[in-house]
Amino acid sequence: MYKDVSELKDKRILVVGLGRTGVSLCHFLSQHGAQVTVTDHKSKPELSAQLEQLEGLPIKFELGSHSPKTFLQQELVILSPGVSPVLKIFEYARNQGIKITGEFEFAQAFIKEPIISITGTNGKTTVGRMMERMFTESGITCWIGGSNEKPLTDYLRYNLKTQVVIVEVSSFMLEHAETFNPQNIVFTNLAENHLDRYRSMEEYINAKRRIFRNTNQMTTSILNADDNAVVELARDPAVQRGKIFYFSRKQALEPQIMNIGGAVNIGDEIRVRTGPEIDYFSIKNVKIRGKHNVENIMAAILTAREHGAKTEAIQKVIDSFTGLPHRIEYVRKVRGALFYNDSKATNVHAVLRSLDTFDENVILIMGGKDTNLNYEPLRNMIKRKVKTLILVGEAKERINRELGDFAETFLIGTFEEAVLISFHKTRIGDIVLLSPGCSSHDMFDSYEERGDYFKEIIRKFQ
Repeated sequence: MYKDVSELKDKRILVVGLGRTGVSLCHFLSQHGAQVTVTDHKSKPELSAQLEQLEGLPIKFELGSHSPKTFLQQELVILSPGVSPVLKIFEYARNQGIKITGEFEFAQAFIKEPIISITGTNGKTTVGRMMERMFTESGITCWIGGSNEKPLTDYLRYNLKTQVVIVEVSSFMLEHAETFNPQNIVFTNLAENHLDRYRSMEEYINAKRRIFRNTNQMTTSILNADDNAVVELARDPAVQRGKIFYFSRKQALEPQIMNIGGAVNIGDEIRVRTGPEIDYFSIKNVKIRGKHNVENIMAAILTAREHGAKTEAIQKVIDSFTGLPHRIEYVRKVRGALFYNDSKATNVHAVLRSLDTFDENVILIMGGKDTNLNYEPLRNMIKRKVKTLILVGEAKERINRELGDFAETFLIGTFEEAVLISFHKTRIGDIVLLSPGCSSHDMFDSYEERGDYFKEIIRKFQ
C-alpha cells in the first residue's frame, strides 16, 4: 500500500461509490497525478450534485453499473464505507489479483500525526466533539473526521497539519483495516447493530475487533468497564499488548481502576488517573442528559489527558458542553409536554440509553428502515416508562409484534401523522421522544433529515 503521495502519480485507481467520501478521494488522487476512474450504480442524474463538485478534473466515469473490465484495468480499487465489500464483482476482481481496500485504510497510511480512533456502537460523535473542545481550550490543534463527520481523506486533500487527528471509526471503515495503528483506541460500547449489512452479531463484532489488529506497547486503549462485550474484547492478546485505561460508573471498581489508571464516576465527581496523580472533575453542572453521557465524558477526559489537555480546560468543557443535535435534543415545551429529538438512536441500545434518561409518561415514536435488529431487550423499559408507543415506517409491523403488547400502541402511515398523534396524546408532564431504533433510509436520506423534520413539525404546534 502507498505511504507517500509521490507514489500515486500515474497509478490507475478506481473509486467505488460517489458520495461525500468518493468526491474527497477523487480530489486527493487527482491532485497527486493518479489516473482516476469512478464507478457508482446510481445514474448520472442521481449524482448530479457530486458530479458538479468534480467538474474540470481529469476523471473517467462509469455510472449506472459496475463493469468487470473496468475493475481489471486498475492497480488499486478503493471502496467508500457505504459500499459492502462482499459484492460478487469485488470477489471476481480479487481473484484476478486486483488489490481492493477501503477509503479509511487507504487514507490513514499517509497520516503521520498521532491518531485517536473512537469506535463503539453509540457515543462516538459526542466523545469526539467533547475531546475536540478539550484540546482546543488547551491550545492543542486537532482535526476531527470519520464516520459521522468529514471523510478522513479531507485531512489529506486540504493538506492539513494538526497536533492530533481524531477519527470516528465505524465497523464499515474497519472492514479493510490491515495496517491501521492508532496511538489511542477509545471503545465506547458494543451492542447489536447493522444486521442488514452483517450476517450475525459475531460478524459485526469481528469487524470492530480489527481496530486492535496492530496494537503495540505504544498503544493506549480506553475501554468501557461497564460494557460486558467490551470487557470480553479486552481479553484479546492484541489488546493486552498495549496500555489499557478503563472507565466506569461503578464505585466498587474505583480501587482497581485507580491502581492501574483510568476514570471512575462517584456521585457528582469523576476521578481520573493517567499518571502518578489523581485528577478530580465535577459533573454538578453538566448540561447533557443521560447516565451514558457520564461514560462519554470519562472517555473524552482520559484521551484528552493522554495528549496533555489542561485540567481547567477539561472542567470548562464538562460545564459548558450542551450536546449535539439529534441526540436526546430538547426541542420545546408545548401545553406542558416536553419534546425531545433523538433521531440518531438508530439501534436498540441507543433507545435503551435514551429511555433510561426519563422517569415515566413517555410517548415514544419508533420505526424506520428495518435493519434486522432484535427489539425484545426494550420490553421491560417500555413496560415501565412508555405510556404510548407510536410506530411508523418499514419496521413498524415487526416492532409491533415484539413490543406492541407492552404499551398502548398505534401503527401509523406517515411520519408527520405519527408526530401529530403523539401531540394529541399528550398530557401535562408527558415526554414525547423520537427515538426510532431504526435507520432513516426508508423515508429520509439521513437521521439528520428525519430529526430536522420532527423539529419543524413541533415548532408549528400551538
